[in-house]
Order: sequence, then structure tokens, then C-alpha cells
Amino acid sequence: MNLESHVAQTANEALQLAGNEDNAETAQAYLLRIASRFQDQGNHEAARTLLQSDQLAQPAPALAGQKQLLAMASAVALEDRSWAKQLTTNLSPADFVDYPANLITRAANLQADTFLLAGKPLPAANTLMVLAQTDTSADAQKIHNRIWSLLEKVSDEELASASADALGYEAQGWLELASLVRAPDVSIDEKGRIIRSWQNNWPGHPAAQVLPSELRLIASLAASRPERIALALPMQGPLATAGKAIRDGFLAAYYLDQSADRSETDIRIFDTSETSFTDLYQQLSRQNIDLIVGPLEKDALAQLGNMNTLPVPALGLNYLPADIQPPDGLYQFGLSAEDEARQIADRLAARDLQQVLVLIPQGEWGDRVEAALLERMDTHGGTALDIERFFREDNLRAVTADLLGITVSRDRAIQVERTIGMDVEFEPRRRQDADAIVMVAEPTIARQFKPLFAFYFGGDLPVYSPSIVYEGSPAPGRDRDLNGVTFTDIPWVLGAENELREQATDLLSSTRGQPGRLFAMGADAWQLSKRLPLLRQVQSASIAGHTGILTMTSEGSIHREQLWAKFRDGVPELIPDLAPEETDTTENTEASLPPQN
Repeated sequence: MNLESHVAQTANEALQLAGNEDNAETAQAYLLRIASRFQDQGNHEAARTLLQSDQLAQPAPALAGQKQLLAMASAVALEDRSWAKQLTTNLSPADFVDYPANLITRAANLQADTFLLAGKPLPAANTLMVLAQTDTSADAQKIHNRIWSLLEKVSDEELASASADALGYEAQGWLELASLVRAPDVSIDEKGRIIRSWQNNWPGHPAAQVLPSELRLIASLAASRPERIALALPMQGPLATAGKAIRDGFLAAYYLDQSADRSETDIRIFDTSETSFTDLYQQLSRQNIDLIVGPLEKDALAQLGNMNTLPVPALGLNYLPADIQPPDGLYQFGLSAEDEARQIADRLAARDLQQVLVLIPQGEWGDRVEAALLERMDTHGGTALDIERFFREDNLRAVTADLLGITVSRDRAIQVERTIGMDVEFEPRRRQDADAIVMVAEPTIARQFKPLFAFYFGGDLPVYSPSIVYEGSPAPGRDRDLNGVTFTDIPWVLGAENELREQATDLLSSTRGQPGRLFAMGADAWQLSKRLPLLRQVQSASIAGHTGILTMTSEGSIHREQLWAKFRDGVPELIPDLAPEETDTTENTEASLPPQN
């Protein structure tokens, strides 16, 4: 059969036909042609079968490059990491330059993709450095952006070793830049100065002339800072305490910020408690304002959400409903309970706690927490076995019995007695399929729930809570009933050294307890005000804030990653992110009687 004219429809057919060919190189060329055809059809599984076959194990020298190119394409398409590791075993970053000129760019990008898939980001970056030197017609900005994203994935140890051994002007410059920007405890403002200094020291380097987009944004951060800021908060009425705490935090962070230009920055405070925010916004937009920080009120934020676009950007201190698309220019930041619910779901999944019992207060706030928790649990394959919604005035003993299945167990025993017409000896049992409890409750309620778990035979179940469970200041006498509860809270509350907190605590009462969380939110609002474009445009950018690690979605919503702690002897004890959380075996020994609600 003439292999040159025949087109196999399956991988097995191609292998059989090639196996009947006496000329090994002709057979291999045929298999590569059919593999390429399968790839064009999107059938990379069939292509992999041919490329990994024994007949192509030792390709003829003239066909080795073609086989490598096709193999990399299918390995990347199929995300086959083990195959990628095999393909890169003896691969060097400059190997792609041996391909014909019309294939060099494709080969380089496939080679970089394969290195990355194999868990080798540094050789992937080196490949693109060589490409930038080889193909002068390539898009330098695109290549430099990708080189930088790859260097960010290189471990500190590997980067340090590579910097010491780097050969070549381009590689040395890239690695020095990555090392400088990565230095620990360097603020984004300091990074801007480091980047500009590096550009001065490496004026002829390609990256100095075309900085990666992320670094260009950081370097220009000072020039793009808003100078005229309107702080729009409620100073009267039911939200006055929150508004004043946020104001105090914002101003305290501003005055502690050594990078702030006092001669240029103008912060004005406006009271939103007795005015239409739409009218106030229109007024401010005519006053040469660069940024509005606010509003805090949900209805006022909704007024902004109804606008098509915001001529003056605003950092709203709350969140729109999930089904409302925010207009251009609106950013959203707050102490989102949904963020905490998602982090609890993530931690449950990390601990392989898949089947969970849930306690959440009734009301719109509880609805949002429940929706966020269930949505994230679903992505991890977790299940809420039962969700009990409660009011604070409910009989918490009955709520707990229902949650743990005691009521069902008791009802079943009663039914048996009625069926057989005689009393039976009965000891209630809790449901046995639960791995953990998620308890969303304020401290006074949580202190009642936790001993009830032990009374109703659930004391061995780990309990996870959001920050609502902790008042924010140590109270060992009251919080001993919470021993063993693992909860998430902001660094302002759980973190160690904090210069702003230490200075503010001595002067302002608003830095303690729940107002302290709002003070921290105000301080982070100042940090965010300087970096909104950076966070919006650079997916990997983040801020280590007082309320958590802050990142931004493409829609302009700020998400927070908080710390974790566990109550021991009535005091929160900070736990590392991956530390084992053994269940305390003695924490519930005194819970022989349920407390009265």
C-alpha cells in the first residue's frame, strides 16, 4: 500500500499500516503526518497514541525535530504533565533555534509551554529570553509580559541559584530584576523605586526599554496616584460609628504613610447621612476630584450601581448584589462575610471534611453567607448535610438537637414504642455521617451552641466559624466555652506586630473590638486608593492589608484572604495556614448539662 496517499482514520489503523512498511523512516514519516492530521482535528488523544508508540521511540534524525514539535503540542493540549517531564528531560532553552525560520516562534512558545507544564518555569522563561533575541519582529511587550509571569513562578531558592550562575547579559538582567523586586518586606511603593533604579543601571537591556506591563504599572504608581480624594461617609445616624471608625483608619494610614506627598494630597470629608448620594456624586464630579472613597450605605452604593459609567472613579465601601454588573469606574471593598464563607469552605476541603452540618442566622445577611458557603463547597465536592437557620431568641437546645439528628433519633424511638405498644430502653445517638460543623453565630450565641454540641454527642466534630464568633479582644473567662473552635479573622485582630495598630490603640478607642475591624478597613481603603489601576490590570497583584491579603477581580471587587486561629483556654491562638488542627479531647468534659437559652 502507498502510505503517502493513504489516510488512516484511527490510531490503531495507522500503526498497523506503518508496521507493514519495510522502510522504517517512511513508516515514521507517515505516522507523524497522521498525528499532525489528528491534531488539526483536535484529536490529541489519537495523536498521543502515535507519538508515544514504539515505532516512533527512535525517530530518524531528519524526523526528530518534527516529532518533538508535535509531541509538545499534544502534551500541552492534553495537560499531560508526565509526558511533558519526559519531553523536557534533555531539552535546552535554545533548542528551538534549530527549527526553520517560519517555525521558530511556534517552537519557542510550545517549548516554553512544555517546560511550564513540567513544572520548570525558569527554563520556560529562558526559552522566551532567547526568542526575544532571535526573532526581532516578535511582539516584545507580549514576550516580556510572559517572561515576567514565568519568573514569578520560580522559587526563591532556584532564583538565587540561577542569578549566581547566569550567563549572558539578557539573562543576568532579568534575574537581577526578579530578585530585587522579590525582596521580602518591600512595599509596592519601594518596588517602584527599585524598578526605576534597575532601568537606570541596565539602560540597554530589552526589559528596561519595554518593561513588563505589571512592572510598568508599579513603576508609574506614584505618578498615577489620586491627589484629590473625597471621603464620603455617614457621620450621623445609625452608621455614624462605622463611618467615623473608617474615617479614622483612613486618615491614620495616610499620616503614617511615608510615601504620601503631603503637599499634593488633599483629602476632604463629606457626610452622606442626610443627602442623596447621586446628588453628592454629581456635586463632587464637578469639583476636580480624582477619587471618591465611599459610600458605605448599601442603598447609596446601589445608586452608583445604576449609572452606566462613573466619570470620577469611586471605591465603594460595600458590595452590590451579585446579579448587578458594576459600571466602569466603580470599585467595591468591604468586610465581606461571603469572603469568609468561601475561606471556610476552602479550609474544609483542604482538611478533607466533605460532609458538613451548618448553623446560620436567619435574615438577608445569613442568606448571602449560606449562598457563598454552598457555592464554594460545591466546587470542592463538599455537601451540607443539614442547614439550620435560627433566630437568636430560638430554643438553641432544640436547634442543636435537630442539627445533630438527635430529634430524629428520639422520634424514631417514640415511633417504635407506639408500634410495639411498650416502652423501650433508648439512648439517643447523633447522626454519624458528619465530618464537621460550620457555626455562624455571634459570641453570645456561639458560647451556648458549642457546649450543646458536646451535650448532644457532637463534641468530637471540628467546628469552623467566621470572624463574627470573636468580639475582637481577648476575654478568656467568657470564651472558654468556645475552646476548640477554629475561626478566620483579619490580621488587624490576629496578626502580631503592627505599627499602625500600636500607635492608634494608645490614642483612639475605635481601634478595639468590632470598631477596630472597621478602622482597619479604613486604613486599607487608603492603601487601595493608591493602587486600584494596578490591582485591576495585573491579575497577580496583591496588597498585604490590615484586613487580609487583598486582590481584585476583573469587575473591580476586592477579595480578602484572612488569618486563622483556634480558641485555647478562651484565647485565640494563631495557627499557620497548613498546620494540623487536632481536636481537643478535654475541651468539652464539663459540658454535662446544656445551658439555658
